[in-house]
Amino acid sequence: MRSASLYRLFSSSIRSHNLLSPPFCCLSSLHIVHDPKCLFNFRSLYHRSLSSISPENPQSPTADENCILPITRTRTRTPLETQFETWIEKLKPGFTPPDVDEAICAQSDPDLALDIFRWTAQQRGYKHNHLTYLTMIKTMINGRRYRQAETLVEEVLAGACEMSVPLYNSIIRFCCGRKMMFNRAFDVYKKMFRSDDCKPTLETYTLLLNSLLRRFNKLNVCYVYLHAVKSLNKQMKASGVIPDTFVLNMIIKAYAKCLEVDEAIRIYREMGLYGCEPNEYTFGYIAKGLCEKGRVGQGLGFHKEMRAKGMVPSGSTFMVLICSLAMERRFEDAIEVLLDMVGNSLQPDLLTYKTVLEGMCREGRGSEALELLEELKKKDRSMGEKSFKILLNCLHFLNQD
Repeated sequence: MRSASLYRLFSSSIRSHNLLSPPFCCLSSLHIVHDPKCLFNFRSLYHRSLSSISPENPQSPTADENCILPITRTRTRTPLETQFETWIEKLKPGFTPPDVDEAICAQSDPDLALDIFRWTAQQRGYKHNHLTYLTMIKTMINGRRYRQAETLVEEVLAGACEMSVPLYNSIIRFCCGRKMMFNRAFDVYKKMFRSDDCKPTLETYTLLLNSLLRRFNKLNVCYVYLHAVKSLNKQMKASGVIPDTFVLNMIIKAYAKCLEVDEAIRIYREMGLYGCEPNEYTFGYIAKGLCEKGRVGQGLGFHKEMRAKGMVPSGSTFMVLICSLAMERRFEDAIEVLLDMVGNSLQPDLLTYKTVLEGMCREGRGSEALELLEELKKKDRSMGEKSFKILLNCLHFLNQD
């Protein structure tokens, strides 16, 4: 009874699935090979199906003939697999790091480049060097594969290859750009500073200072990072690295942000020693720092020196100076700087206008403030009608009082 029922089950499975697998696969799945009678029935069925195909006409039988033939299926390679095999074939035995570097650079897909990088590392007699690791890290960063890039960075720092200055700088640049790896950048810098043949360069200090300055948003935070700026400046000078104007401007900005304007002016005086010329950012940072420190007259002096050299400060520098002069009741100087700002196609904000005009009204110079507002309306084409009406209503209200 058991054999008959299993046979009916097997026959119905054959009719429903048609040509899927040879009967012995079903035997193993049903676990009935221990029954000799059942095994004989299945074998006879299988041999009858084979005998129904003649050598002259080896075509598959129809489903009515209850014949089962095994079908072999070959998996189609994906395009990435095909490209990978193509590049592997191009890498002849005895390939060198420059050959691998060329293969990595030729890939538009970062994942394929990483596959080639990992495969070559497993081949006997080959080892990646600083050139291939540098190319691979840049490829991962450009392809937004940041986790893979972090893994490669940790491999390099663990001693996977010999180091080089471009590789160090590339790792520091990557760490500075990642919020969670900011401290790691300085760890890499310390390792670079202690090395014998890969000392920090001007690019190294530029990357680190720029990363620090991006965190100088709040006054209490500035003092925390100012110590790091001072240390980098001392180490840069001690190692014989000659700074450029961009680096010195960042140091001046750090001091000015922390209101240590005397130190900022000292750096400004030293620029000539390094063959650097101050630009509008140099004067702007110092002028803003002096105004915020309360030394408005000295800030105005730096502003005039800058304008005498034909440099135009930024809009924020103009507005800080204008508001500081107006609060010091130096309205003639404030109006002069305000008109200079408008004349250079820079737009003051509403607060700057109100600080000057309302200050004049409180000093009893309401009519002059109204005349100035009319003049500004003509010169400042970006002043909207809404801003003009707000300022006009403020002046009328203060003049009535």
